[in-house]
Amino acid sequence: MTSFADKFPDRFVVVGIDTDAGKTVVAALLCLGLEADYWKPVQAGREPMTDTGRVREITGLPEDHFHPEAYCLAWPASPHAAAAQEGIRIAAEKIVLPVTPRKLVIEGAGGLMVPLREDYMYLDLLAEWKLPVVLVVRTYLGSINHSLLSIAALRRNAIPILGLVFNEGGRPESEGVIERYSGIEVLGGVPELDAVNAETLRAVWRSWSAPDQ
Repeated sequence: MTSFADKFPDRFVVVGIDTDAGKTVVAALLCLGLEADYWKPVQAGREPMTDTGRVREITGLPEDHFHPEAYCLAWPASPHAAAAQEGIRIAAEKIVLPVTPRKLVIEGAGGLMVPLREDYMYLDLLAEWKLPVVLVVRTYLGSINHSLLSIAALRRNAIPILGLVFNEGGRPESEGVIERYSGIEVLGGVPELDAVNAETLRAVWRSWSAPDQ
């Protein structure tokens, strides 16, 4: 008998329909639920904390569950602009997948069409990897359009989609439209949490993986 955790392959990417979709919280949740490693290949913005630092703080997982960024840039901006500030041009060949005996949760940067350099977007990197993705959706005015366009872009590039995660809920009518038009499985939802920590995220994971889900 397979478990909910068996839905997830050894390596997959958490992407969002926009910068504030909630990728980091969902990535932390998945790391806890799967006892997985975490990797943010390209970080733009180091203050007050990197996403790696935040996931480490939220989850309390051991240090060896975290892998260093290929690029850790100071300026909180599009990666191509943040890199230019430091006189760097991001090279895809330097973004090498870490080797680990555990599952690996990879967190994307911004949305799919965020440029890593002038002629190369995050979507291009995902198309090279062909790793399955979890698409994080936060519902707001315009999120149906953003979600379906993101799904279309992934499909056009033959990038497999594991499922959707609805973050912070609040618009079930929008969630229903996205699920119905896309035909993609909903892995679960993350409610608005009074506190984001290992305890609250483990509770969300248990709700996802309960036998009747």
